[in-house]
Amino acid sequence: MYTQAMDTMAREPGDGKKVIRSAEEALLEERFEARIDDGEFIEAKDWMPEHYRKTLVRQISQHAHSEIVGMLPEGNWITRAPTLKRKAILLAKVQDEGGHGLYLYAAAETLGTSRDQLLDALHTGRAKYSSIFNYPTLTWADMGTIGWLVDGAAIMNQVPICRCSYAPYARAMIRICREESFHQRQGYEALLTMMQHGTEAQRAMVQDSVNRWWWPCLMMFGPPDDQSPNSAQSMRWGIKRVSNDELRQKFVDATVEQAKVLGVTLPDPDLKWNEARQHHDFGTIDWSEFWRVVGGDGPCNQERLGARVKAWEDGAWVREAALAHAAKHTPLQQAA
Repeated sequence: MYTQAMDTMAREPGDGKKVIRSAEEALLEERFEARIDDGEFIEAKDWMPEHYRKTLVRQISQHAHSEIVGMLPEGNWITRAPTLKRKAILLAKVQDEGGHGLYLYAAAETLGTSRDQLLDALHTGRAKYSSIFNYPTLTWADMGTIGWLVDGAAIMNQVPICRCSYAPYARAMIRICREESFHQRQGYEALLTMMQHGTEAQRAMVQDSVNRWWWPCLMMFGPPDDQSPNSAQSMRWGIKRVSNDELRQKFVDATVEQAKVLGVTLPDPDLKWNEARQHHDFGTIDWSEFWRVVGGDGPCNQERLGARVKAWEDGAWVREAALAHAAKHTPLQQAA
């Protein structure tokens, strides 16, 4: 869900500068563009323009970082889950998200960037992750709301990426989307149980959670199309298949009906069905908040990044031991 990178990352040095190409490079790019136009998939060893490669590294690494950072707000509730069933479900979900991060880091590495480089960019603040994970999880209801709304928005974002022109990314997304769909249903079921069988206080807890997460979830799709300078090229290359505003509208239309079944009110007085458009109209998003959070000034930015850096530093001995073990046994295996 977590694919804001192409819209929120600053340009790298050299981006946008006029590049002098050789006749051979021009021919290779022409063939590349023809393959894109024909709907072909690009594999890791195929020739690709450098800007295509950089765009993919930014997006895939941001997606991977989001899966890993996304474990933090939910992991905080594993020991406080109300039942053994809910504890097992949440534990499995967090484990899934860790796996998603690994799939995506592996896909990014096929583009010639090492995992150490990817993680260093995250830890030093040069790489971003989804803004949604900079909000706190205050109650148990937030676990259900994250499943329903956050993972629901993620699925809306990610299903089109299964058709991404870069094949390793597209293949990784197939399994990720299947698992995210389960997460979304699990979250919705948890909220439905609280709304239908819970106490008045629990129903109020669910409504409060929805109130807090609704607008940040709409921001997950990235800024409006007219403020997304990188989107047009990404769609031209088939990295991105559907625009931010189209995805956001689809999410709103689907969620309104789900909220009716759930019995909660979405916190937008301007939300109403537009017969002429055959879509729901919704209120104005506070984009100043979005950019503030993306820029590092959200409720939990420092906490989230600090937790990731600490985990990396605390795990140094494991990496060192693994490298020492490999160095010790590689000569023996070669000799055999």
